[in-house]
Amino acid sequence: MTREGSGSLLLKAEKILGKDAVRNGFYGQEINITTYNLCRINMFLHDVGFDKFDIACEDTLTAPQHWDDEPFELIVSNPPYSIKWAGDDNPLLINDPRFSPAGVLAPKSKADLAFIMHSLSWLATGGTAAIVCFPGIMYRGGAEQKIRKYLIDNNFIDCIIQLPSNLFFGTSIATCIMVLKKGKSDNKTLFIDASNECIKVTNNNKLTQANMDKIVETFAARAEEAHFSHLASYEEITENDYNLSVSTYVEAEDTREKIDIVKLNAEIEEIVAREQVLRDEIAKIIAEIEVGV
Repeated sequence: MTREGSGSLLLKAEKILGKDAVRNGFYGQEINITTYNLCRINMFLHDVGFDKFDIACEDTLTAPQHWDDEPFELIVSNPPYSIKWAGDDNPLLINDPRFSPAGVLAPKSKADLAFIMHSLSWLATGGTAAIVCFPGIMYRGGAEQKIRKYLIDNNFIDCIIQLPSNLFFGTSIATCIMVLKKGKSDNKTLFIDASNECIKVTNNNKLTQANMDKIVETFAARAEEAHFSHLASYEEITENDYNLSVSTYVEAEDTREKIDIVKLNAEIEEIVAREQVLRDEIAKIIAEIEVGV
């Protein structure tokens, strides 16, 4: 298993899968030395022996480590959102085997899809990668659209899951998860709108176990449910110009109050009729007053 950061996602994955399911150990890379050290400490605190993890401190995008390690069966990552990187300022990167297949580099001001291409390059044929993403990468044009086209045309995107807003510490945006696979059994992409699958806790939203179970069960069954999930064909995605926003494929439920126009019109007519009766009564009273005067 591999990822960047403090290692919490790796350890959570191990907790879910079981320690025996981790065959070779944990691998990761982190540029920030404080976070790198925190990751290593996390491993020791969770009884992961030093021979069972290999965490490197280096720039993931321009100086990747673990070239000699075999492809990974599970990759979990929460890369930084829309950070700057060298991009096409570095003429060597377009020939990097991680990025060259797409024929274009992620924008210099938005490295999100560079991290995704990095993860994809280390993914085993039967493996799965789950990456927390900034939603903008799902619909922006230019180089990002070309990279999405490469990912879809080669059938690497298994699922896009829209998460609720205000879910993660430090950001209020509604992030999403991109699930990558190299050995899909179909050429469809599942879209899940889990933006309402949460409860309010103080100022933040939180996924309950029931929320998570619903998302996972829908993902595993690749099931379609009105206003929640949709299994989109390759043709459907190409018709939408490789837009991968969940809202493009999952219609939001209309929660507005439904109005019976016939009933409403009858009520208006009744009100108008009562108003006329009142006007007539007022007119009689005024006429009587005028006679008295």
